[in-house]
Amino acid sequence: MDGFTNFLKSLALWELIKGMGVTGGHFFSRKITVQYPDEKTPMSNRFRGLHALRRYPNGEERCIACKLCEAVCPALAITIEAEERADGTRRTTRYEIDLFKCIYCGFCEESCPVDSIVETREFEYSFENRGENIMTKQMLLAVGDKHEAQIAADRQQDARFR
Repeated sequence: MDGFTNFLKSLALWELIKGMGVTGGHFFSRKITVQYPDEKTPMSNRFRGLHALRRYPNGEERCIACKLCEAVCPALAITIEAEERADGTRRTTRYEIDLFKCIYCGFCEESCPVDSIVETREFEYSFENRGENIMTKQMLLAVGDKHEAQIAADRQQDARFR
């Protein structure tokens, strides 16, 4: 009996009728299209975009050259060279991230003990020339300085949920 029912349904194009019913149901519903350059959708405070290096309030860079972010990066996108300063602390002399290699997993951010490397909400960036995909230490610090207020607000909000 089931075989005969399936045969009648295939003759009547039952699957097509069901599909048209779903289409008809959505045809008259409210549209949710966003006109992207003019309108922006809400973004989570945990969005992972362009990388940045942060500074302490006194202006000193936070990175202590522990190289945990370099070690934990699954894509091997981070390169760090460090040296010891006169006061005995270690700081980076070279900190580079290849954004073509980066998979934006956030492991570097999670592994940093001093909250130095972060990923901002910045997602609108592009490269026109070869080599622009390599973010140097100075570029990362500049991004961090530019977005510090937003980064601090996101960190404060994340702390409330922990």
